[in-house]
Amino acid sequence: MDEYPFQFTLSDGGDGTLNLDRIIMTETKNNLWKYNEDKILKDIEDYVTSTYGSHYCGHNDAYKDIQTIDLMAAKDLAQHFCQANILKYGSRYGDKDGRNKRDLLKVIHYAMLLLHFDGHYSRKDNGLTEFR
Repeated sequence: MDEYPFQFTLSDGGDGTLNLDRIIMTETKNNLWKYNEDKILKDIEDYVTSTYGSHYCGHNDAYKDIQTIDLMAAKDLAQHFCQANILKYGSRYGDKDGRNKRDLLKVIHYAMLLLHFDGHYSRKDNGLTEFR
């Protein structure tokens, strides 16, 4: 795992393409952070990334990019699914497997998904305009 947080920038590839560049930061973006927020954000990113291509996705190549949450969204159930999982993993923290950090990462991930599915963030044109 990287020790420092990082950010992404988009640059013009010159041939009609865009380049996504990862920049490793040597210090936190906000010098006021004193509760390991930079490390927590990195752990969250690592966890969320791990859910793509895991047991949450289809096994057949034709369906490898489809996750359970996509099926819920297709039936307009994603918001309730996310809220229920926030409650599930939040309430079991400290009970199942002790103070399991993974349960809290799941709470945060489902909260992020809920922000998306409730329309607080939208991905027009596959999110490209979000980087400009």
